[in-house]
Amino acid sequence: MTDDQKLVVERVIDQPAGVLFEILSNPERHKELDETGTVVSDHKSDRIQEVGQVFTMNMHADAMGGDYQTDNHVTGYEENKRLAWQTVPAGTEPAGWQWMWELEPQGSDSTLVRLTYDWSKVTDKKVLERVKFPLFPESMLEQSLSRLATAAGS
Repeated sequence: MTDDQKLVVERVIDQPAGVLFEILSNPERHKELDETGTVVSDHKSDRIQEVGQVFTMNMHADAMGGDYQTDNHVTGYEENKRLAWQTVPAGTEPAGWQWMWELEPQGSDSTLVRLTYDWSKVTDKKVLERVKFPLFPESMLEQSLSRLATAAGS
């Protein structure tokens, strides 16, 4: 689903929600999910365990001048059900765009996974002038779901 301020993709993955949540809550595994090729590695982050936590990722993109880091401010956490965070250049405050993973069990061995890329809370006019949302097409989010399935062994 696409609207003017968010992209939402979903897919059923033949794994229990707990297995998928284990991958999603571990920043060391996020490189496996990244279809953009910009995530290089986790930067000594702990497993995601609560709202308010910040995890840092090492990134690389020529458009960003090469190597850089992002801070990811956890805005949603419900074990085996939901993870959400706002990503920003390291050392800055969130500007309002968010990534959210939602897991809905479909029996004991499969899970409906929904990935949302939402920029509806971006209100800073300078950010909106500088950043042309969406930064990523819906197809990249769909590929992230495929990569999660692969990482989980499905």
